[in-house]
Amino acid sequence: MNAPTPITTLTHNAPFFQVPRQRVQTSQGAVELPILYYDTSTLNAFFLVDQAKVEAVLKGTGLSPALTIGGKALVALACFEYRDTSVGVYNEVGVAAAVTRTGEALPLGGWQDLLATLRQPEERRVAFHILDLPVTTAAANAAGREIWGYPKFVTEIPFTLNGRHFDCSVKTPEGGTLMQLTGRMGPSFPTAPLSLTLLSLREGEMVRATVNVRGASKMALPGSLKLTVPNSLHPMAQRLHALGLDGAEPFAVSWTHDFQSRLNGGVVV
Repeated sequence: MNAPTPITTLTHNAPFFQVPRQRVQTSQGAVELPILYYDTSTLNAFFLVDQAKVEAVLKGTGLSPALTIGGKALVALACFEYRDTSVGVYNEVGVAAAVTRTGEALPLGGWQDLLATLRQPEERRVAFHILDLPVTTAAANAAGREIWGYPKFVTEIPFTLNGRHFDCSVKTPEGGTLMQLTGRMGPSFPTAPLSLTLLSLREGEMVRATVNVRGASKMALPGSLKLTVPNSLHPMAQRLHALGLDGAEPFAVSWTHDFQSRLNGGVVV
């Protein structure tokens, strides 16, 4: 599918979204958890990064790289165009490292654990730790920061996913460019989206949250996709440079116009 389809009331009433919800107050108003994402286009780019560089970025978090192979560790860059959610319309880009709690042994580098079910998330040892999470609205920023401790900031995030062509950038608050992922994907094949466990730090406490997902998705060869990170003093750009991602090409991408998800409230672990 090359273009999003209109959302309908039937989507909002789908059993996937009929779950108990709890109201939480933020500085930008009340939010009901889980947050519901009814209609989304997204592209996820996967990079293998020098493990020592990931360890340096994670220093002090109590987390260590997971999904490792040959001295490399998985880092994902996820771009979202949220057209209909329970917290409004917005765009988002997330840079996240696959992690486990420091000292946890992971057979096969954690790859087997990645495919474990979310029915018992407390038994899943591989999670993702978000390093940067720019968004385009104050409401999304407040919810992420205050409920889960996610490293959000508000800025412009232009997003285009048209056929195999993709272009997404994160702007600086002053109007410059922090990063840009652009190019033409290679051939795709159908795949299933993967629900996730997230580990974050909120006021010094470790918080675990789960994201339930569904929707037809595709895995693609990276084609000509490339990440560019101009020189900048912004912390996000500095982290991307520290990871060696300026000029990096992903080893694979996944994408869809039919993404739906539930971001559940976190628990302290």
